Amino acid sequence: MSILTDLHPVSPHLQPKSEVAAANGTPPQTVFEVEDIHRLLPHRYPFSLVDRIVDFVPEKLAVGIKNVTFNEPHFQGHFPGRPIMPGVLIVEAMAQVGGIVLTQMADVQDGLFMFAGIDKVRFRRPVVPGDQLIMTVELLWVKKRRFGKMHGRAEVDGQLAAEGELMFSLVD
Repeated sequence: MSILTDLHPVSPHLQPKSEVAAANGTPPQTVFEVEDIHRLLPHRYPFSLVDRIVDFVPEKLAVGIKNVTFNEPHFQGHFPGRPIMPGVLIVEAMAQVGGIVLTQMADVQDGLFMFAGIDKVRFRRPVVPGDQLIMTVELLWVKKRRFGKMHGRAEVDGQLAAEGELMFSLVD
């Protein structure tokens, strides 16, 4: 398994179900359900780490939810008797939330977004089964629609669990 993540613009400018509802007269709220996320990102079980996007501001940020459950395969060995979500998977989950921002940007070429670097990552509290991980990922900058940096923040019950900077590069 690699730390590299593949954030792929499968279907640019997907209109979330809630935006379709808003166009039909219901109050606007941008939410991406798991089906929407799977249309945008190539990740699948056991590496699909975002259950829902609950807020989305185009070309700026996304807020996603990961419901942490005991039946996830990494808990078998990390750690027996004291299950803790691996930090690398928390970072990957934040990157997948960031992938929603990337795939919805105007004029982004098709290709594969991969980690180009991870900076200033800090883990503040363990994430365990039963937790709901709330991840806010904000786009800091983009160059030539091919390179960029995001700031990710993951919280559980209003407490900071992890944060850091995620750099990405578009690979043809």
